[in-house]
Amino acid sequence: MRLRNKPWADDFMRENDHIVVQDPFEWKGKWKELFNDPSKPLHLEIGSGKGQFIAGMSKQHEELNFIGIERVKSVIVGALKKVKNAETRNARLVNEDAEDLRDLFDTNEVDHIYLNFSDPWPKNKHEKRRLTFHTFLDQYKDVLVADGEITLKTDNKGFFEYSLVSFSQYGMILEEVSVDLHADDDPLNVPTEYEEKFSEKGQPIYRCKVRFKT
Repeated sequence: MRLRNKPWADDFMRENDHIVVQDPFEWKGKWKELFNDPSKPLHLEIGSGKGQFIAGMSKQHEELNFIGIERVKSVIVGALKKVKNAETRNARLVNEDAEDLRDLFDTNEVDHIYLNFSDPWPKNKHEKRRLTFHTFLDQYKDVLVADGEITLKTDNKGFFEYSLVSFSQYGMILEEVSVDLHADDDPLNVPTEYEEKFSEKGQPIYRCKVRFKT
């Protein structure tokens, strides 16, 4: 689907620089200083989309600080609107296509990573682009604290199974697996826009939580 250009996006983000971080690469190692309470754990969502998840999580979990990365400018402004409307003070957004998280975050700077409905890149020749390929896991291991977790949600069974194998081959510890998240009826689950869309069509939602061995 072609995304409509939003010529007002740059001005809107600059007007809300208390939410969309300007010059994000300069904040490496200092991200917690952006928040009112830097002692709170830092949670990172990679690919925030239109922001329903990060806005909902930041409101539900005031004891945490959140950063959402979204590379598409015409999409992140939707996330900005949701975070702004949520009137929370513990969520920030980053409009960057960070090929390596280690350019943005220091070692052991992040407490939790969310991979929500990432592009499954189903063709074998695109395996290296999948966000659970071992080169991405290398990045996550570096920026996460020693006992930090990764939570993955997807509607794509093939990508889910691939990710479980990738995590296992990397020697990670599987904390939780759900092959039908909504049937499990987790009261704390905050759905994304994609999640609601696919769930309404009867598509099961897969979720797992993993961590690296210490």
